[in-house]
Amino acid sequence: MEQNENTLSVLKITPGQYPQQVEIDNNLKALQEAVGGTIAAVYPFADPVAIICNDDGKLMGLPLNRALRDENGQMYDAIAGDFLVVGLGEEDFASLTPEMAQKYEQLFHQPEAFLKLGNRLLVLPVPDEPPAEKPRTKPPAEHDR
Repeated sequence: MEQNENTLSVLKITPGQYPQQVEIDNNLKALQEAVGGTIAAVYPFADPVAIICNDDGKLMGLPLNRALRDENGQMYDAIAGDFLVVGLGEEDFASLTPEMAQKYEQLFHQPEAFLKLGNRLLVLPVPDEPPAEKPRTKPPAEHDR
């Protein structure tokens, strides 16, 4: 029943990449390693989930990763660097339920690029063709061989 008290099944979201479901140790050190520094937990959603990100990500100049949007779809913040989406237990972080994992995988699925225009930040979805990075076997080409 409590086989996974010591590990968390969470989503890890890296700039420019699709979310990955990962298992990490349920301790501060593992969380810090996952985001590359001091952690901050933010609770932007009504669901029992938290975003764990690098507290100093923007100060450190980490690449912007994903926008956080309000209910009207307006960006109010952007997360810099790798971050995790974790579940919330009674008093601690917990694994994501499969439903939450799926919901937030979809929410953060599309990598985003950020362009500074003066003091405004534009967010663009990154197109689905990751340049020169095809770790998996390619499906057969659509066009004639």
